[in-house]
Amino acid sequence: MARVPAQPRPSKPRAAKPEGVTPTREERKQRTRAQLMAGALELMGAGRGFPSLSLREVTRAAGVVPASFYRHFRDLDELGLALVEQSGATLRRLLRDVRRDGVPPTDMLRKSVLIYKRHVEAHRLHFLFIAGERGGGSPTIRKAIRTEESHFAAEMAQDMRALGLMPSLSSDTLRMLCGLVVTTMINAATEILDLPRTSTRAEKELVDNFVRQLRLVFLGAAAWRERS
Repeated sequence: MARVPAQPRPSKPRAAKPEGVTPTREERKQRTRAQLMAGALELMGAGRGFPSLSLREVTRAAGVVPASFYRHFRDLDELGLALVEQSGATLRRLLRDVRRDGVPPTDMLRKSVLIYKRHVEAHRLHFLFIAGERGGGSPTIRKAIRTEESHFAAEMAQDMRALGLMPSLSSDTLRMLCGLVVTTMINAATEILDLPRTSTRAEKELVDNFVRQLRLVFLGAAAWRERS
């Protein structure tokens, strides 16, 4: 009788480290970096503006010694840039998945709005930081936020082109359209943050109004005629 070859065992998920195991140097580094960013957000959540923060305040809030700050960031502006990148990365992925998972265009706006609203609520401190720094504060941070918005709009335009949406628009006009959508989204973040937690009526009105604003933008774009 022929010998049946042994079947490979399915790989097991990597188990969490048991208590008492010393974290690696890289793990400690990433944890301290995250603590510094969380410390800055905590201070801003208490009403402080980012430009008014000091290095000592941030390290105290993070629970680390001041000297360790420079092993992660050159200065506070660089920490702010990391916060901008962190704020946008997850949101871009979430909305990109909505555009690419086969949601009908008629449902895409509302689903995107609901996902965006939940994301803003779950990352309240990040969006308070973005809202505060977008119109003031450090020029370096303002520029980074504008760059992030530009990347967001360009990514959205690429996906819309790939999905065959707004085919009559030129690439430049499509990017301008997506820029208007991104601006509308950023402006709506403040309203979402100010939304009463217990008012389902106010929540519904906000979502419906947000969807109407975006629909109006797209209806206007559909009627747009390119110059020859």
